[in-house]
Amino acid sequence: MNDNERQEIALFRFGIIAPLVSGAYEASSSNKAFFRDVAKHTYTNPRGENVSFAATTIERWFYNYQNDGFDALLPKCRNDAGRSRKLDEDMIEQIKYLKKEYPKLPATLIHQKLIDNGTISKRDISLSTVNRYVNHLKLKEGLTNNKDIRRYELAHINEVWYADSSVGPYLTIDGKKKKVWMIAAMDDASRLITGIDIFFNDNTINVMSVLKSAVSKFGRPSRLVLDNGPSYKNKQIKLMAARIGTTLQYNRPYTPTGKAKIERLFKTIKNSWMSGLNMKEFSSLEDLKVSLMTYINNYNNKVHSSLNGLSPIDRFYNESSLIKRLTENKLQTDFLFELERRVSIDNVVIINDVEYEVHYRYSKQKLKIRFSQDMKTVYLVDKTTGELSELRLLNKHENSRIRREKVSLTGGE
Repeated sequence: MNDNERQEIALFRFGIIAPLVSGAYEASSSNKAFFRDVAKHTYTNPRGENVSFAATTIERWFYNYQNDGFDALLPKCRNDAGRSRKLDEDMIEQIKYLKKEYPKLPATLIHQKLIDNGTISKRDISLSTVNRYVNHLKLKEGLTNNKDIRRYELAHINEVWYADSSVGPYLTIDGKKKKVWMIAAMDDASRLITGIDIFFNDNTINVMSVLKSAVSKFGRPSRLVLDNGPSYKNKQIKLMAARIGTTLQYNRPYTPTGKAKIERLFKTIKNSWMSGLNMKEFSSLEDLKVSLMTYINNYNNKVHSSLNGLSPIDRFYNESSLIKRLTENKLQTDFLFELERRVSIDNVVIINDVEYEVHYRYSKQKLKIRFSQDMKTVYLVDKTTGELSELRLLNKHENSRIRREKVSLTGGE
């Protein structure tokens, strides 16, 4: 099992315990009741298999997360003795092909075809294993049933935030017209705009910047409802949410009602702020940002018709006891980006075309690297302890003056 597979399993486990971690579970005040409730469900794991877990297993995950954070959910590395009985990529592709070409073909015949063509042997892969994966494909690719959609409003602040992007005004710089993107986050119960900024790009780096700023000011939300676009639905966002203890929910494609409140917010901004702009007055993104932030401050402090005579900021701070703030250290580390890089033979890793130096003991190894959105801090993740150590920029001139450490191969003198 490689590091990516272990991380996918850890995210899967967090998804199961997330309602209890984030405080979104309200069926009972008892943790034991939560463990019993979720143990009744069947889940599709990252391998496409339908699985269920004992309440004690889910309880162990929860307390491991409470004690040691997200990394405690990573499965331990081990060497399996004996034969693997799980579907590999070739088997999965063949099953997908057979179901696509022959939609009515049952799992029994698919299993037999895999045996007949020599892909599997009967003693290695059981019919039930193939049947579970076929059922998963049916659910994944079948017709979508109508959902029960209702208007709702959360009772308390920071239960749910929405985050989304929208096209803003066009800014002319040096004679060139450039599209401006607005990225915003808002609290459901108070209608408070917890975070907003404008950029020339709608990407994950900018989304994370807005969310980090919002969480630093107003604490973390229990649940974060996001758009399905690539800027939002990716591993970086999922890791961030798992680290701060927030449950992620993605709107189903072509279902705008799932994010109606933030869509209405963008409409309000466009009809009021944008419609009154004279774009000739703005020569930079920073100038435009000052204007936007002035409008947002007025919006957050203006009495809202649906808040019983309160402004969004007053409604939010009426429940200030529910604000769950992160420590400064967690705020800095939980919003770091993460990727893997292989160290060169001369102990260098390259991130965004910038060279960083690592200790020679890591030469030729594949390592996890975490870095801030502005690339001002870059860290190496220790494989054993998970601790972060800051990397420095490669300095060839300085290295030319450093005496190399010699490795002693014997104990002799």
